[in-house]
Amino acid sequence: MFLPGHGMLGASLRHRGAELLGNVQDLLTAAMHGSTAGIPLLHPWANRLASPRYRAAGREVTLDLNSPLLHFDAHGLPMHGVPWPHLTWQVLESNSKNLTARLSWRSSDLLAVFPFPHRLDMVVTLSPGDLTLETTLTGGPDAPVPVSFGFHPYFVLPGLPRSNWRLKLPPMHRLTTDDRGIPTGAEEPFPGFDAELGDLDFDDGFAGIKDNTSLSLTGAGRHVTVEWLKGFSFAQVYAPKENDYLAFEPMTAPTSALTTGRGLTLVEPGAAFQAAFRISIEALP
Repeated sequence: MFLPGHGMLGASLRHRGAELLGNVQDLLTAAMHGSTAGIPLLHPWANRLASPRYRAAGREVTLDLNSPLLHFDAHGLPMHGVPWPHLTWQVLESNSKNLTARLSWRSSDLLAVFPFPHRLDMVVTLSPGDLTLETTLTGGPDAPVPVSFGFHPYFVLPGLPRSNWRLKLPPMHRLTTDDRGIPTGAEEPFPGFDAELGDLDFDDGFAGIKDNTSLSLTGAGRHVTVEWLKGFSFAQVYAPKENDYLAFEPMTAPTSALTTGRGLTLVEPGAAFQAAFRISIEALP
């Protein structure tokens, strides 16, 4: 289930009757607080910005800290772009297997946060065992658009303690961060991970993600895989040990790319940028 009137939020993903998305039990409260839930699109930036001021594509931007379109983390940093409850998409096509919707970024309130006119088109495709999300950003007529969006799908494995969930991550490059979670610009080799979560805590950003890279979670008779198909060169793995959920986050740019310029793609006027990922669910014996 997706909610075009509420940011194209992925609000439910069921497998054999069990809900596999986290934080969807009370979407009304989540919407009131601007909290992430289910499968939200984080746009125009994923995760946090190091400052309410950024310079991108030749534009200087100072965010209004009193704007109702902003949400902040515990450090007071702008978090996750414009929260999903404030974004209304237009449905272009809908049937039992496909949903196509469009978001026009041209209103004055949205441009005050991100002054780069553009359009987003999202195509959601459901097939047996797979859910694919493809997002296309098309630049406006006059100026380049910086690309730093991402998704934040929360997963749960009902009926199995978090400590027994098995996490598998491929070799990647882990981003070194400061105490606010902002990348310093340094990277370190990450050899991969294939073990039960136990009481481990993850909130790590990764670079060097190639097309068709997969991250997976196994347990409770299910194998859940998220595959980076194209356009997402970065990832965040979020698994706080005090909560029974885990997020594999496809990202087009690293955290705070709008303030640092690192890994930031610019879409020229009228051009298009495409990014896609797939969620696959396999029942295990």
